[in-house]
Amino acid sequence: ISQTHPNASKLPLKDSFTYDDYRWAVSSVMTRQNQIPTEDGSRVTLALIPLWDMCNHTNGLITTGYNLEDDRCECVALQDFKAGEQIYIFYGTRSNAEFVIHSGFFFDNNSHDRVKIKLGVSKSDRLYAMKAEVLARAGIPTSSVFALHSTEPPISAQLLAFLRVFCMSEEELKEHLIGEHAIDKIFTLGNSEFPVSWDNEVKLWTFLEARASLLLKTYKTTVEDDKSFLETHDLTSHAIMAIKLRLGEKEILEKAVKSAAASREYYTKQMADGAPLPKYEESNIALLENTVADSRLPILLRNLEDVEEQGDLKIDEAIDAEVTENGFVNGENSLFNGTKSESENLNKEKSNRETEDAKESSSESTDEVKE
Repeated sequence: ISQTHPNASKLPLKDSFTYDDYRWAVSSVMTRQNQIPTEDGSRVTLALIPLWDMCNHTNGLITTGYNLEDDRCECVALQDFKAGEQIYIFYGTRSNAEFVIHSGFFFDNNSHDRVKIKLGVSKSDRLYAMKAEVLARAGIPTSSVFALHSTEPPISAQLLAFLRVFCMSEEELKEHLIGEHAIDKIFTLGNSEFPVSWDNEVKLWTFLEARASLLLKTYKTTVEDDKSFLETHDLTSHAIMAIKLRLGEKEILEKAVKSAAASREYYTKQMADGAPLPKYEESNIALLENTVADSRLPILLRNLEDVEEQGDLKIDEAIDAEVTENGFVNGENSLFNGTKSESENLNKEKSNRETEDAKESSSESTDEVKE
C-alpha cells in the first residue's frame, strides 16, 4: 500500500523497503506488544515498553506489575545482577510450542513445557448423560483440550478429575450424583489422595498410557532419530527449533507413558491386595494439599478453555484402535502436538493496583535466549 500511496515518493525507504523488511518489522512489534491497563484501569490496551521489551526469558517468577497511580510498568529484578550483566525476566508459564510460535525461540529445560491433548466423552457413550452431569458439577466440560506436563505427575487436577469421570462405572456415577456423600465425592475428584475406586484408577491410567502411546506413533521419527539428526546435520536456526520442539513433545509423551504404566501397576497391586480405599474426611488436611500438578487450583474445578468436540472417543477405542491417517493427532492442521497458543488473560483484580506480568498475556521478545 505504501508503495502506491500518493505520498509514497516522500518516504525515505520507498525504493529499499522489501516484503522481508515488512515481515521483520511486523514480527518485531507483534512479539513485543504487551497488554497493559488503560489510565482508568477499566480495560486493557496494547503497548510497547522500551527496554523491558528487550529482556530475555529465564526460569523464575513473574516480578513485573503495572502501577496505575504512576501509569508505569514496574519490574523487580529476579536476582542480584552485576554491572554489565544481562538482565532476564520470566515471561510466564509458557510451553515451548508457545515460545516458538509467539517469541521465536526454544527454551531448553523448560519446567512448564507440556503437550496438548484433546479428550472428550463420546455422545454415543451409554453413560454420556450421567458423565456429563458429574463433569458439569465439577466445572469441567465434556470435551476439552488438556495438557500432559513435563513434570511428575504428568497430569493436572483438572485432567485427573476428567479421567476419573471418563472411566466411571454406572454405579460410581450414581454415587457421585445421588449418593449419600455425593457433594464430597465431587469435591475430591481432582485430588489424587482419594481414588474413586482401585478399578477406576487402573482404568484411567491404562487409558492415559494407551492414548499417549498412540500419539507417539503419529510421529514419523523417534527421539533417537531427532537427537542424531541434530548432532549430524548443519541446520538453520528455524530447523533446529522445529526438531527440538517435536523432540521435546516426544519426551513428554514418553514420560507420560512410563508414569501412567507405573501408576497402573501400583493401583493394580492395590486392587489385588484388597487394600482399603482412602475415605474423605472433612477434617483431613490432605484435601487441601492436592498432590497433582496445578495444585493451586481449587479442587472444585473451574471451566477450561478451548472446548472442542473433535476429541470425543470411547475408552475402548483409544486402547484398542490402530493409528489411522487421521488417528489421534492433536489437531488436523498442526505440525506438532500443541503448537496452537492457549489463551492467556490478564489478571485484573480491582483491589490490587498491580496487574500480572504483561509477558504472561501477550507475545514477547523474539530475541534468542543466550546460553
